[in-house]
Order: sequence, then structure tokens, then C-alpha cells
Amino acid sequence: TRVSQLVRVLKHKALQERQRQQMARGLPKQKPITGVKQVIVVASGKGGVGKSTTAVNLALGLTAVNPSKSVGVLDADVHGPSIPKLMNLKGNPELTDNNLMIPLTNYGIPCMSMGFLVDDAAPIVWRGLMVMSAIEKLLRQVNWGSLDYLVVDMPPGTGDVQLSISQNIPVAGAVIVSTPQDIALLDARRGAEMFKKVNVPVLGLVQNMSVFQCPNCHHQTHIFGSDGARRLAETLGVHFLGDIPLHLNIREMSDRGQPVVVSSPDSPEAEAYKKVAAAVVRRLEEVST
Repeated sequence: TRVSQLVRVLKHKALQERQRQQMARGLPKQKPITGVKQVIVVASGKGGVGKSTTAVNLALGLTAVNPSKSVGVLDADVHGPSIPKLMNLKGNPELTDNNLMIPLTNYGIPCMSMGFLVDDAAPIVWRGLMVMSAIEKLLRQVNWGSLDYLVVDMPPGTGDVQLSISQNIPVAGAVIVSTPQDIALLDARRGAEMFKKVNVPVLGLVQNMSVFQCPNCHHQTHIFGSDGARRLAETLGVHFLGDIPLHLNIREMSDRGQPVVVSSPDSPEAEAYKKVAAAVVRRLEEVST
């Protein structure tokens, strides 16, 4: 009967509400990182799409766009830390009097990474609990000083680390990096949907390795397809932040620990990163109002 149907619907709604309340009770309270105004996470659904290179050049782009802003980089990829190599940093962090780690700095950007705490060649073969403990230390036991932006280079995927960071600290917004090919876009979509689920604003998508220009004849080839990330942004209803070309200079300078935004500041590829940085700043203003 109609009455029994109504009772079933009401019971189901009451159960859903109880589950929601229990979930909310189980979540940790978000606590800001001391001295950090806004946290920007750079994520990708899949590895190998240039996320860490984008994170580093985004951080440097933010200071290039507005030199009055202070920016730091946190490498949250515990198993595969790339920031020490990309930022040409080595050594162990020193400690303050109250046992907080002091970030290593290059190009005016303070950086913290698991890579500073283990040997270069040592594999980090850790189970989930140890990884989460390391993330907690990297979040809470670092003396960042005063930062306008902390750019967090996330590990690829949508696992424990992403959830833990999103739930433990207030995140101003997420930048999703993808290449234009379908297989990468599938995972980028999952990443964007995950951030929406945990109420982190998706600032937009960056399309990396968008086009290759021959250095001899200047012919342009879309090796990984064209405009896939732009179309995905439209489908998901999120912003498209910009294109980064597939350029030899980006790869060579990254391998040398000299990101293109500082080593070739007037090049088209550096300009592409600066455009993305400016778009991120605009989006941060939009989502915070």
C-alpha cells in the first residue's frame, strides 16, 4: 500500500541520516598547518603524467606572477619522492629548538620531502600505517614559517594519502594534471570526483604534454591526442586551467634540478606554467568568496 511505501522511504531516509552522522563523527577534525594560509594540492589519477614537474613549476609560477607571495612545496608522494631531484636539493633537514623540521630551500621555495629523510636509492617499502604516520609528520612537524601558498605534490591515485590529507587539513583547492589520452583522462576523472566527494574545491584541470613542436621544422604533433582534458573539464563542469607543451627543455631542465620557470623564464613553456599559476590564483579567489 501507499502507507507502507511511505514508511519504507522514511525509514531509509532515517538510516541514511544516521549513517551520515556516524561518518561525520568518525572523520578527524580539520586543523590548519601553522603559518600556512592556503593549501593547494596537485593530483593525478595516474602516474607518469608530469604531476610533480607541474607542481614545482606551479609553485615557482605563483611567485613569478606575484613576487610578494611566499610559496612552499610539500612532497606527499612517500613511495616515490621527486621534489629533491626536481628542486636540486639534498641533505637532512635541521631541527628547531622544539623539534620541528626546517624545510630545505632552493629558488626561494622551502621544500619538505620524504626524500630528505632516506637514502637516494633506498626503496620505501612501507605498509599503510607507516605511510600515514610519515604523512602526519610531514604535515605537522615542519616549521614552514609564514606561507601564502603550500603546494602539495600528491601521490598518484585516489587512496589513503589523498583522503587523509583532504580530511586532516583545510585544502583551498585541487589542481588535476592529465595528459590528453583517454587512459589518463579516465583516472583524472576519478581524481576529480574524489575531491568533490570530500568537499575539496576542484580548481581545474591542467593538460600536460598537450602538443610537441619539432625543433627543426616547427611542425606541431599531438602525440597523446588533442584537447582531451579540455573536453573532460567541460564534461565534469570544472575549469580548464591551461595547456603545457611536451617540450625537450622542460624534461632536460627538470632532470638537472633547474625548473623551466627559473632556468628559462621568458620561454613559451615557462609562460605556459605562469598562465596556469595565474588561473589557479583567480580560481582560489572565486572559490573562497
